[in-house]
Amino acid sequence: MARLPNHPLRALTTPERQELQALAHSRSAPADRIARAKQILAVAEGATFVEAARRTGRHSNDAVSALVARFNGEGMPAVWGHHGGGPAVQYGPQAAARILKEFARAPDREKDQTATWSLSTLQRALHRAPEGLAHVSTSVLLQVLHQAGYTWQKDRTWCFTGTVARKRKEGVVAVTDPNTAEKRGTSSRRTP
Repeated sequence: MARLPNHPLRALTTPERQELQALAHSRSAPADRIARAKQILAVAEGATFVEAARRTGRHSNDAVSALVARFNGEGMPAVWGHHGGGPAVQYGPQAAARILKEFARAPDREKDQTATWSLSTLQRALHRAPEGLAHVSTSVLLQVLHQAGYTWQKDRTWCFTGTVARKRKEGVVAVTDPNTAEKRGTSSRRTP
């Protein structure tokens, strides 16, 4: 006779069930997320922890038990997973907003000693600012700027990807390509 689980699965909400089913049938999601979604769905259908583990090719019913306990407390973030090691993430959305705010400011030639931002001059400005980021690295700056859609140009300027200034009869007009995200993809290399 199987023993009763210490942490039985709570009732799934309709959006949770739909998201778990979509994740379980996904072909592009990470394999660990798919396995966790299948395990939660198996337990919700009445399978034991051992059966749920075996259905997903796993062997540890203790891991399924721990997953169910996390899911009961956290919901879907337990299925998505947590930070998997390495140094802790130091800069969140507030820091990214601060970086973009400083980047949007036109550099002062006297104070910043530059006419256009480079990663090192932006880093220096953030280090000196009273409400700035004292230890931000250029790699973090590059990552934030790329995620915001900016790319470094050969003429040593930053350009918002997909937006260009064009001369028209009525003057200079900003033209934006609506398909920028699809064209850009995930790579930062030039497309042929």
